[in-house]
Amino acid sequence: MMPPTIYSTQLCPLHRAPASATPRERPILFSAPMVRALLDGTKTQTRRVVKPRKDRRWGCDLVPHELAGEINSGDFTNTVYGQPSDRLWVREAWQGPLVDGDVYERQGGNMLPFQKPEYCRYAADGGPRPEYLDADDNMRQGWKPGIHMYRWASRITLEVTDVRVERLQDICAADAKAEGIEGQFENGPWRNYGRDGYWFPEGKDTAPVLSYRSLWEQINGAGSWAANPWVWVIEFRRIAS
Repeated sequence: MMPPTIYSTQLCPLHRAPASATPRERPILFSAPMVRALLDGTKTQTRRVVKPRKDRRWGCDLVPHELAGEINSGDFTNTVYGQPSDRLWVREAWQGPLVDGDVYERQGGNMLPFQKPEYCRYAADGGPRPEYLDADDNMRQGWKPGIHMYRWASRITLEVTDVRVERLQDICAADAKAEGIEGQFENGPWRNYGRDGYWFPEGKDTAPVLSYRSLWEQINGAGSWAANPWVWVIEFRRIAS
């Protein structure tokens, strides 16, 4: 079997942009493995496919390379994920608020005091699916999809440090690691998400990119890497919620 094609391993360029004068908040959805990477500090970037959109100033269709020219030069008029200093609150699979009936009754049946992360449980943390009463007082068990998470239930807030638009395959080894790929040690080997139990070898600059490629294809399907779409690249740091 031929080895996989090796893509760019150049050093990552520095990207700087002015901070937002009035920071805004936006939700962003992450899967359970990526939430765990956020919590342990190994994930500081995410990539999302650029979708067709209208120019907010002129109403015309924006093609990806035009959007890249704007965003990468510091014009965030048509940004989807904000700009430096803006914040992203993380949506993930969850359940809550979960409160004992006696505690709930002592609050006079008022659920508002319990609409906080400390009264929620999260699928990314592992453990059994929680039990809860639905609106008709029927006992249920399970998680709510992250897409339906409320702001008050979010336990992770990210501050945007950079936003740019580039081709997927422009990713370099350092950025692949910043995507939160799983490594056995600091310098690898790196997980092959397409084959359980297989790892890309340590000590090779291309290994992190190959690992991220396998993760991308696991999420987006076969051929999604080869398509080399334009992507949003959002860099961030975790801050206190």
